This record gives sequence, structure tokens and C-alpha cells, in this order.
Amino acid sequence: MVDIVDEINATHRVLGRADTPVGEARTVLLRRTYDTSAEDLWDAVTNPERLPRWFLPVSGDFRLGGRYQVEGNAGGEIIACEPPRRLRLTWVFGEPTEGGFSEVEVRLAPGTGPDDDKTTVFELEHIAIADPEFWTKYGPGAAGVGWDLALLGLGLHLAGAGIEDPSAWEQSKEAREFATLSSNAWGAASVAGGESPDVVAAMVANTTAFYAPDVPAPEPSGD
Repeated sequence: MVDIVDEINATHRVLGRADTPVGEARTVLLRRTYDTSAEDLWDAVTNPERLPRWFLPVSGDFRLGGRYQVEGNAGGEIIACEPPRRLRLTWVFGEPTEGGFSEVEVRLAPGTGPDDDKTTVFELEHIAIADPEFWTKYGPGAAGVGWDLALLGLGLHLAGAGIEDPSAWEQSKEAREFATLSSNAWGAASVAGGESPDVVAAMVANTTAFYAPDVPAPEPSGD
């Protein structure tokens, strides 16, 4: 379906920290250039009719201050909306917790190549106060692999393609390879950010096992 290595390499990943009203948060940032206009890309990430084609169904009140819910996933409030350049929203699973903080910001900018009017730089930054035990076990890949999968879907959608049966694809060898390479890429970003390679190796192993668990060998048929 796609060149997995090219898809992984198309995204630049950066880790960081940010101050929030309730404490210091971790940040994961993904940056990728898409071959489309900012207006089309903005529509793809904000239009409830297009979102299910590459992401998940999203319901709610699509306006500044409105609340939304991703089917089977997070929900929250739209806290900044500056079309076609910037969207920021809270990103919460279940009920908000005291001292918790999780926000996602999408930023679009003109491309930097000779055809910059035909390309758009897409940035997605997830800012969250992570549970220390969870972060120690999985690191940034826990969220990062999921966002990599979303950007893969977005790229296919913008190219006029898509994954016909997402449930079946999730069980495929191709999906496992993508998740494994994504987990490794987030590990590399962690090491580049100053984390110990030994600590990162354990995080990557745990994240990979979650997203791409070993497939049991088939039982003998007895024939």
C-alpha cells in the first residue's frame, strides 16, 4: 500500500517540555510537509465529514469554545481556532483529573520549497502532564505512535487514497512494521533529547510490544 520507510522518514519528531498552569508538561511534536494548500489541509483536519476518512468520527460543536468528542477516543474543548493556520484544543480521555493537563495544537504554514504555494507544513504538538510511571515504561512513543498513524492516514487521504478496512489493516504485517519503525523513531528522538539509551531501549520495547505484539504461531492442524 505505502512505502513504510518513506512514511516514517517524512515526519520530523521533537521532544520537549512546557510550563502549564498546573506544572511542567512533556511535549511531543510531529512536523511533516503535505502536497496541498493550507486551505485544503485545514478542511481535512476540521471538517467532520472528512475526518472519518483518515482519522475517526468526531462529533460536537465545531466552533471556538465548543466541545467535541472523538469516537472511542479523547474529547475536549476548542480553545483556539484561527483558520487556516492554528487549532488548539484540550485532549482528555474520560473525566478531567485534578492537576491534569493535556492539549493538542495543530499549526499550518506555507511550504519552503520552490512550489511553496502548493505545499503546506503541518505541525502537531501534544502537550501533557504524563504519569511518571507510565512515562518511564513507555516514553513518548505511547502517544507518538498513535499520532504517526494519524499522519499516515492524513497523507493517504490527501493523496486520494486510504485504508479500506482499518480494522483488518491494524492486524497486518504492514501495520506492525509501521508501528515498530515509529516506536524506534520516537526512541531516537528521546536519545537526541538527552535520554539515556538504556532507558530508551526499555521504553521502545514496551511501546513496540503494545502496538505490534507478537503474533502467536498457528496451532497444528493435526492432519
